[in-house]
Amino acid sequence: MLTRLHLKNFTVFADADFSFAPGLNVVVGENGTGKSHLLKAAYALQSVVAPTRKQDVPAHPTQRYLESEIARKLRAVFRPDELGRLVRRSHDSEPCEVEALFRPNRPVLKFKLQYRSQDEVAVQFHPFMWERKPPVFFPTRELMTIYPGFVSLYETTELPFEETWRDTCILLGAPLARGAKVVRIQELLRPLEEAMGGPVILDHDRFYVRGRSGDLEAHLVAEGMRKLAMLARLIANGSLVESGSLFWDEPEANLNPKILKRIARTILQLSLSGIQVVIATHSLFLMRELDILLRGSEFATVSRRFFGLHPGEAGVTVRQGEAIEDVGDIAALDEELNQSDRYLEAEAAQ
Repeated sequence: MLTRLHLKNFTVFADADFSFAPGLNVVVGENGTGKSHLLKAAYALQSVVAPTRKQDVPAHPTQRYLESEIARKLRAVFRPDELGRLVRRSHDSEPCEVEALFRPNRPVLKFKLQYRSQDEVAVQFHPFMWERKPPVFFPTRELMTIYPGFVSLYETTELPFEETWRDTCILLGAPLARGAKVVRIQELLRPLEEAMGGPVILDHDRFYVRGRSGDLEAHLVAEGMRKLAMLARLIANGSLVESGSLFWDEPEANLNPKILKRIARTILQLSLSGIQVVIATHSLFLMRELDILLRGSEFATVSRRFFGLHPGEAGVTVRQGEAIEDVGDIAALDEELNQSDRYLEAEAAQ
């Protein structure tokens, strides 16, 4: 679980400090303000301290291992031509500094990156224990239809895809959870399966949605529904149950408002059950739906944090707080409100 992230001279961020809630975290901003960069940076660092690769991983984090793995993961997730491309260009060419705290009262992970760096980072401080559960990253694209053979192809061929895709496909293929978790899993799964028309099945390396009339190939399921299917699968195999983190870039992509309402409720149910959720969104509808649900008694105890990213000559700055009103004016959201006003004025004029 990520508690704090400080980005100095990292891509569009000159000096930005993010304090995350253990429950829901919502990042909003215009295009180009670094929403996806923030999610990818947080995900990459959390992946490094909760490794899924078991080979060649030391019993405890070491400076040497972390320097190599942070460099590799940043290259794989951001895919720059060289690592120094992640350093924000400025007149004084100061290095990039990144500091992450994963749990209160634990040592931080802090490293520097020079703008001329090819593949090198310099770790200054690091934790001495691994995190227990790897995070989950949802890209804007669904992955159910590319799953067959994707991981083995990614591992053996140079593919121009971010490693987040590979990581999520590995988690999608994990076996279904057993034991005490099943009751909680069924509570989370039931509304998703009702919306999809049945459970998600993995058979011979291909995903299906099992309905009353038989198994429907994921390729034939509407793209928005495939996102629900991904969520359902990761809940069913325990990747998103009881603990862990979910980073979701633009949950609203390819979803209609009816399904988006279901997504908003599921996001809060995950937050309530112990999952730290970090989403980046442009959607006023999704933010309003979350706000409506948070005002009710069912989700009143969900910890929450909202972040507004604001561009400026000195780089992107962040405004944050426990309410949507704390993030400041976001042009993309204002445009949606203005359009509603213009529509009502046009209706009144007829």
